Amino acid sequence: MDYKMAGVDVEAGRDFVRRIKGAVATTRRPEVLGDLGSFGGLFRLGSTYHDPVLVAGTDGVGTKLKLAHILDRHDTVGIDLVAMCVNDVLTCGAEPLFFLDYVATGRLEPLQLTQVVEGIAAGCRLAGCALLGGETAEMPGFYGDGEYDLAGFCVGVVEKEGLIDGSRIAVGDRVLALASSGVHSNGYSLVRKVIEMGGWHWDDRPEALGGDRLGDCLLTPTQIYVKPILAALKAGLDLRGMAHITGGGLPENLPRCLAPGQSIAIDRESWVVPTIFQWLAQAGDISDRDLFHTFNMGIGFAAIVPPAQTEEALAFLEQAGCRSWVLGEVVPGDGSVLGIAA
Repeated sequence: MDYKMAGVDVEAGRDFVRRIKGAVATTRRPEVLGDLGSFGGLFRLGSTYHDPVLVAGTDGVGTKLKLAHILDRHDTVGIDLVAMCVNDVLTCGAEPLFFLDYVATGRLEPLQLTQVVEGIAAGCRLAGCALLGGETAEMPGFYGDGEYDLAGFCVGVVEKEGLIDGSRIAVGDRVLALASSGVHSNGYSLVRKVIEMGGWHWDDRPEALGGDRLGDCLLTPTQIYVKPILAALKAGLDLRGMAHITGGGLPENLPRCLAPGQSIAIDRESWVVPTIFQWLAQAGDISDRDLFHTFNMGIGFAAIVPPAQTEEALAFLEQAGCRSWVLGEVVPGDGSVLGIAA
């Protein structure tokens, strides 16, 4: 017997590494030392920082991967993986520096996983960070053939004096919503249940979605907000708090950037909920409460600014290609989000 008979193809692993080297190289930053293949990724922080604080985050893509497997489309979930991590790190005002990935699969298929890593590299380019390295684990008997799971890890940096922790948020500050690109990477267990129970198929083209294929709509990758937000900070805009709207939706994520004794009152009339969420609500008979506690409902990121900077911040974000609007304001409270059923 040998390792290949046991289900692990070492040569396929070598082929995979050769295939992804070009994609990884497109994410390289000047601070990166060495090349792909070392036991550890090297990144020189340099002396340009006065009092740097490193900010780390980790996440996955969740059961959205099931949809990628069903449709045999693997070019977008890598972007999701990067987005879920870099958007989290960004809420502290940190610039993402480098990213690491972990890919586990039942049987290594180089063409399939090359698409995944090319997506990861695309996400890193969108975030301006380096794909510093990663790990690919072939685990026969643990995952089915053709199945894989992803985890990502990001490290960013921010000057301590520029660290955004919500401590300067004041009652009356405005909450700006930044539009999502769709469902992003949360709530897919409910999405899959809606499709299954409703007798829908991923190739269906519901009229409510303008004739677009259901699977394509739901594989739209998560928006990455790094470049417009970092540009806004560099331009001197006073972003006092930020939230990445992920699992738990607005009710669970907006309060995470507040100081004690504060709540957020949102204006439900300030935006039109995107069609995909309206369709899910109807197709699955999902209550308003469950919608808002599961999905981002069209808001992928939020930033809190003083009232005097509201219009300037909106104009800046729009010019940066990030659709935004005033979602609500900070009010005295107990950390809840007013305007959404608890």
